[in-house]
Amino acid sequence: MPVSKEILDEIALSPAEYDLIVARLGREPNPVELGMFGALWSEHCGYKHSRPLLGMLPTGSARTLSQAGAENAGAIDIGNGLAVVFKVESHNHPSAVEPLQGAATGVGGIVRDILAMGARPIALLNSLRFGPPDDAANRRLLRGVVDGIGWYGNCIGVPDVAGEIYFDDSYAQNPLVNAMCVGIARIDELASAAADRPGDALLLAGAGTGRDGIHGASGLASRTFEAAQELRPTVQVGNPFLEKSLIEACLEALATGKVRALQDLGAAGLTGAAVESAARGRRGIALDISRVHRRESGMTGYEVMLSESQERMLLVTAPEDADAIGDVFAKWDVECRAIGTVTEEPTARVSDGIAAIAAAPVNHLTDAPRYRLAGAPSAEALARQQLRLRDVPMPGDAGETLLRLLASPNIASRQGVYRQYDHQVQTNTVVGPGAGDAAVLRVKGTGQAIAVAIDGNGRQCYLDPYRGGQMAVAEVTRNLSCAGAEPLALTDCLNFGNPERPEVYYQLEQCIRGMARACRMLGAPVVSGNVSLYNESQGTAIFPTPIVGGLGLLDDVSRHCGAGFPAGGLAVVLLGAGRLTARATDLAGSEYLNTMHGMVRGRPRIDLTLERRVQALCRRLIADGTALSAHDCSDGGLAVTLAESCILGDGRVGGGAAVGFTAAAEFVAELPRRWDAAWFGEACSRIMVAMEPDQAAAALRAAADAGVPALAIGETGGPRLRVDGLVDLAVADLAGAWYGGLSGLLG
Repeated sequence: MPVSKEILDEIALSPAEYDLIVARLGREPNPVELGMFGALWSEHCGYKHSRPLLGMLPTGSARTLSQAGAENAGAIDIGNGLAVVFKVESHNHPSAVEPLQGAATGVGGIVRDILAMGARPIALLNSLRFGPPDDAANRRLLRGVVDGIGWYGNCIGVPDVAGEIYFDDSYAQNPLVNAMCVGIARIDELASAAADRPGDALLLAGAGTGRDGIHGASGLASRTFEAAQELRPTVQVGNPFLEKSLIEACLEALATGKVRALQDLGAAGLTGAAVESAARGRRGIALDISRVHRRESGMTGYEVMLSESQERMLLVTAPEDADAIGDVFAKWDVECRAIGTVTEEPTARVSDGIAAIAAAPVNHLTDAPRYRLAGAPSAEALARQQLRLRDVPMPGDAGETLLRLLASPNIASRQGVYRQYDHQVQTNTVVGPGAGDAAVLRVKGTGQAIAVAIDGNGRQCYLDPYRGGQMAVAEVTRNLSCAGAEPLALTDCLNFGNPERPEVYYQLEQCIRGMARACRMLGAPVVSGNVSLYNESQGTAIFPTPIVGGLGLLDDVSRHCGAGFPAGGLAVVLLGAGRLTARATDLAGSEYLNTMHGMVRGRPRIDLTLERRVQALCRRLIADGTALSAHDCSDGGLAVTLAESCILGDGRVGGGAAVGFTAAAEFVAELPRRWDAAWFGEACSRIMVAMEPDQAAAALRAAADAGVPALAIGETGGPRLRVDGLVDLAVADLAGAWYGGLSGLLG
């Protein structure tokens, strides 16, 4: 083999894959061609190990406007001639190397994916994972990532409206930074990335091309992560002020009707954008990279084709319209140059002036090999599913345990983080971060609103990837339902370790199987997404972490719910449970088990039929005005759910008026002997709603008619959370623990 293993390792190709390239071309590839193959056949771009599994996910519904994978993001019809476009992607390894720039350019990249669909970005969300915050290195990563997200989003004027953060040892060397963007467009103005007309001009607009980001897709995102310092040059550098101008210039150019296709330059840079656009249109391209504007001198053809410099877009237009499009970009002071043409022959040809430097059939470049492996759980994985209640010591005091859980890093208020983000810019935000289980955004010009949320639980998937995958989908749709929104569609980012290891491949396959079943049961297809594999260091993988973003629709923006109890005197009803249980499955993967006993054990369970009924009932109670607040039971169980709704009482976020709660005597009398499992267990499919007392009986009858177990648990009012014989704490003390849990973490 004429190419060394060191070179192949650098671009994440195996010797067998190199031999396949030679066989397809009928010759040895030159260095530029090999670099293009390496980028496009990387796991990040080619989905070699995941594509055969992703076909299990349902991807369409009556509202779906774009086939998953066919365009840059998913598009959903929300009525009134409007579409919502949304997607989530990872920027994990770059954020581990340079947290501020890695997170910032992750935001910039996902925004351009939405822009490439012709949609104006209207909201950002993020899902973050770090090692334990008591470690200085993990705190540095957290601070850098939060700074990067806030800096970029605030500068481009897109509100950051929702997100989540979790901490665990498994993420210490491999933090996860998943960014989601939501946009809106008229359906008849949605853009495509398909370059399908021979003779059309290819225009490169935006930042000058530099050496940053070379091998980002192949060398950084598609292999295990060992030496961060050596990979620093592969991290891109962001310029949000240029991105803002690029957004406005692209939208104005699209409005002329003269842009036939639009594609962002993300993973694999110019190679990815040009070749993938040609592949979508079943055409070829001819590029002259001597026309590419650059910000560094002496760049080789290899560097120009593989640079992942940010804030760049590729536009396709008729040759006679190229000057008019260029004038639009000049108005916004954004560089725009013609760099090539669409060709009839389906071949990617690249020249540097008169010198030809690469030529390969488009289908060879985009048709990465696919691997269907045999996964298997390890003996350790099966052993950790074993959990008996008698092996879990009872805590001494329920109140002290509750305070400790409220202050734990995985439950404490994220106010110190989201206060650094502008979540009101564009004036669409009705329910913002911290106020509800999902963010709610008005759709201007209509009476409608959309709800968006992002969720995932790596511990549950670590214990049982199939059930954990189901629970990830159920959690995000449940959060949308708690806002009053009907779930319409999902986007996902699948974060896993090295799929070539049988245990990791088993986790990936079973997780996708579980997600697919839940999507079908809950009526929410996956319309876009991303896969991030090889998240491991020195043989230790992260928890299998599928992150799911959800989109829901409210026909009436005024009929929505937050998580906090409205001001006093309301009845509180628990949907999804006729009584509190004390089962080992309720404690499986729970925050209580982890925080109080240092255990990640058990096998969680979920009943998707019950889940569907509970969510539908919750939406109905909100729509008819019965439910005045809704909060799902998840991390920390019913105890934490109650405490959070008290702390957020009267719709105040950040320490305003709080609302207490007193448990009903009948409810207290039914508490099991193992009150810790009942009080802090995380049994699925439960939503706590508050309503006027005279509505409670009717709500319980509606639950019975819908086949949903339900339980009246008490009433709101006063300054304390009281459960006789178990907890009697001032809401102010609960708030102090919850708001103070992460205080000082961001410096």
